[in-house]
Amino acid sequence: MSHSTPLTNTPAPFHWQGRVDSEEVGPSARWHQRVQAFDAASSHGGSAGGVAHGVALIGFASDEGVRRNQGRPGAADGPRALRQALAGLPVLGEPALWDAGDVACTDGALESAQTALAQRIAQVSQAGCFPLVLGGGHEVAWGSFQGLMQAHPQLKRVLILNLDAHFDLRTAAQGNSGTPFRQIHDWCQAHSLPFVYRVLGISRFANTEALFDRADQMGVRYWLDEALQSTDQLQTALDALQADVLAADAVYLTICLDVLPGGQAPGVSAPAPLGVPLHLLEMVVDWVFAQRKVLLADVAELNPNHDRDNLTAKIAARLVARMARVVAPTGKFTRSASIL
Repeated sequence: MSHSTPLTNTPAPFHWQGRVDSEEVGPSARWHQRVQAFDAASSHGGSAGGVAHGVALIGFASDEGVRRNQGRPGAADGPRALRQALAGLPVLGEPALWDAGDVACTDGALESAQTALAQRIAQVSQAGCFPLVLGGGHEVAWGSFQGLMQAHPQLKRVLILNLDAHFDLRTAAQGNSGTPFRQIHDWCQAHSLPFVYRVLGISRFANTEALFDRADQMGVRYWLDEALQSTDQLQTALDALQADVLAADAVYLTICLDVLPGGQAPGVSAPAPLGVPLHLLEMVVDWVFAQRKVLLADVAELNPNHDRDNLTAKIAARLVARMARVVAPTGKFTRSASIL
């Protein structure tokens, strides 16, 4: 895709601001002091093995998919709340940080917004940046995947690793926040490509029998939330995932914040009674980025309308910053990351 391709559904840019430690001695920069507006010409650098010249944030301001899926609206404000939580975080080894703006879903035109998101992802990828998408409902995943394939049409086997309480394999007349991975499955079938979908955190109390049956029919492998409550349990799952990572040309990591315990992440459409603890999710992030095959990541379902003390936004920001810190131009992990 040409870098000059017009991009639609673009809201006003976010204004990065926050605390400045002007009297501090030594490095004390925060995100709001480092983030620059994305410019394809100045963000060049190329990428290899998933390592790019900087991270480009892309917001997906949509809760149309959540509305269609009969969930609690509010995720359209997720990108703004996530950036606000990121703004004051300290810079500890992050590469260049770019803000490629938001794609918004206006007038219920979800499919148009997903297409625009795909274009934006392809643009920043081809400019040599790592795209990190801030949601928005989990309908973001269908746009994210399309963007990955536009940017890297040579890929034949993509491992989709979803941290989520839900399969999101629903059938529906219109795409919504519960259908993106079924849509990806159908796309893969139409293009004679394997559908390699793995989910960590599935709840037996949030998915119908039909969804479990559909997952089995599609060859999906999943791990229940109740089987991911300890480090040993998580390590067993990661050991089982290793073969999938090795066989993949690339990995697409997608994190739905409702995989977390509702007490940790209340600001989502469907808070989880159990969930997978944050420290275990961070271990998954460290592990999968250490494989050097992640070409795209997104964080979905942040709903500021139902957050408490901005806790969910702060958790989302922590996950985003953690991913940014392990996408370094040198290909080395920073001291801030703890790798399994």
